[in-house]
Amino acid sequence: MSADHIADSKCRLDKWLWAARFFKTRSLASDAVDSGKVHVDGDRAKPAKEVRLGAVIRIRRKELEMEVVVRGLSVQRRGAPEAALLYEETETSLARRAEAALTREAEHGKRERGAGRPTKRQLRDIKRFTGGAY
Repeated sequence: MSADHIADSKCRLDKWLWAARFFKTRSLASDAVDSGKVHVDGDRAKPAKEVRLGAVIRIRRKELEMEVVVRGLSVQRRGAPEAALLYEETETSLARRAEAALTREAEHGKRERGAGRPTKRQLRDIKRFTGGAY
């Protein structure tokens, strides 16, 4: 890790969430923490809470819920490959997300092509066959 990554120090929770690319802006990260969508080591936290290496952070956004372990600290936002080095997702979190993706996929109705509303051509054929009224 470079000099921008803090080796054994502390970092604010909202800054870390922003630097790790969980939220697009720091204010969005701060709002999520304030509204209780982010928990550190099982407890509700404040945006200025100090994040330490090894802390378990649970992040909830829409239907997505992730549980990550802090592996690095940074106060600068970098590219996605570098941001991914700041955390490691737990096995249970990965399994839950995979299961949720499968159920989301299964919830969507699947139909055969053309099984929906009739096309213009089909409507004309129906009108011609039924005598004009559809």
